[in-house]
Amino acid sequence: MSDEPQAAIYHPDPKINALADWLGAKVEAADFPEAKIRFRNDRAAASVGLDTLSDEEWAQHFGRFAPLKGNLPSPLALKYHGHQFRVYNPEIGDGRGFLFAQMRGGDGRLLDLGTKGSGTTPFSRAGDGRLTLKGGVREILATEMLEALGVNTSKTFSIIETGENLWRDDEPSPTRSAVMVRLSHSHIRIGTFQRLMAHEEADHMEALVAYCLEHFPGPPPPEDAPDRDNPAVILLHNVVERLADLAASYMVAGFVHGVLNTDNMNVTGESFDYGPWRWLPEWEPGFTAAYFDHSGLYAFGRQPEALHWNCGQLAIALRLMSESAPLIAAMERFGPLYMEAVARRWCWRLGIEPRGAEHDAQMVSLCEKTMRDNKAQPDAFFFEARKILNGIKSDQQSPLTGELAQLLKSYSLTDSSHDYWSDDAPQTMLIEEVEDIWAAIDRDDDWAPLHNKVTALRRMGEAHGNPPLAQGHILQQVS
Repeated sequence: MSDEPQAAIYHPDPKINALADWLGAKVEAADFPEAKIRFRNDRAAASVGLDTLSDEEWAQHFGRFAPLKGNLPSPLALKYHGHQFRVYNPEIGDGRGFLFAQMRGGDGRLLDLGTKGSGTTPFSRAGDGRLTLKGGVREILATEMLEALGVNTSKTFSIIETGENLWRDDEPSPTRSAVMVRLSHSHIRIGTFQRLMAHEEADHMEALVAYCLEHFPGPPPPEDAPDRDNPAVILLHNVVERLADLAASYMVAGFVHGVLNTDNMNVTGESFDYGPWRWLPEWEPGFTAAYFDHSGLYAFGRQPEALHWNCGQLAIALRLMSESAPLIAAMERFGPLYMEAVARRWCWRLGIEPRGAEHDAQMVSLCEKTMRDNKAQPDAFFFEARKILNGIKSDQQSPLTGELAQLLKSYSLTDSSHDYWSDDAPQTMLIEEVEDIWAAIDRDDDWAPLHNKVTALRRMGEAHGNPPLAQGHILQQVS
């Protein structure tokens, strides 16, 4: 192999080494029978200087897990606890994945490469440490759709088929296997802090908070925030801002994550680790994605509540470093921040300029009522509404009537000149299409529908443009 990677912006920077002794366990990847590249995200790879790798080098690093030059010598399976459906579980951690590498992006931000399906670890319990190929395909579809809709998400970096047969209760078995690599700003979870609190590791808590503030910085708390110079308080303010924005972005995207446990909550506010996700077939707050969510805890309309509750668990953990009152004050910001983010993102998706809190709240409420009363599919609603507002010809019945139509006329329009808005129908990600894409792969080894869908989603993302970011958003900050 050559002395890769050679791209100018590849900048290995394994900062996690300073915490590795107590944050994780060094592990080895599984020795898979095959390493067949099924998806390589060269757009994401270019952002960290890895797009120049040959396919052979790619498979060696992301299927065999040969260390990247200058990076972590051994993968690190991270330790954490978590509330799973509000039941505390101290027996979890990276059971089928690990942190593989860290590097700087071209903009200077620290980025992680983490895995899913890379083999067993000390935290696997009874699991086999593997990922189904269908699960990998679903990760691609979820992350590409979310990114196109402006959601702060990890990126599916690589999917490699590994040549094993897996048995799963929730899939026809045996089924094909894969290993996934994701690119994100961090793999530090709320559950990471919960573990340190449970073990009363105050020194390690201080070190982890300092690590997060250094590498994922956000704005300072409001001037009137109590104890605003306390690092733990600063971190909680940042996470509250980010998760309020994430909750809003889920709602505006019509997305149901399905498993919003504290071990799935990244302190950067990035959505990641996709399991039984779904997009809404119609606007229904009670819609659930996970067949095992019998109580509807993580139903579509309860996602803001879930993320707020998760912030509360971080606040409880941070009491190792702070009195309760400043943490409660940070928590109280979630509701107003969420409402601001919903209005901001709703206007963005409709292609209109915000008018102010009162007008925008009324507009959002009327849109939601219209979708609910008409059982509208959200992607179709936003697409047709934007076409009508811009005078673009459509054969579909207008979703804008009465008071809503009058209110929207008072808004200024943003740029909707991209030819996507002249398409006959919007891009969607309903379960029927997901299953069809997988069926083509499973039945005929036909990957064209998947790759065509990725291309179409990226075109939709271009049409939407960059989303409006909250002040504390990780992409607003450069470390």
